[in-house]
Amino acid sequence: MQNSIHVTPKGDSWQVKRAGNQNASAVCETQKECIGLAKEMAKKSHSELYIHNKEGQIRAKNSYGNDPIKTKG
Repeated sequence: MQNSIHVTPKGDSWQVKRAGNQNASAVCETQKECIGLAKEMAKKSHSELYIHNKEGQIRAKNSYGNDPIKTKG
């Protein structure tokens, strides 16, 4: 997805990047800090959030307002 946001490792740090961008939106010392920033960005832009592990594999994902499946409620 073009508008997705990824939390990925960057050396000994972590970064928040939008899909398709070359530069990081943010670089953090901890993954937890980057996840917090990325969640806020995903909520504001109604995007998918992908959280990667140290090896770069996706370990978790979440949709913030762009989920095509409607729930009853």
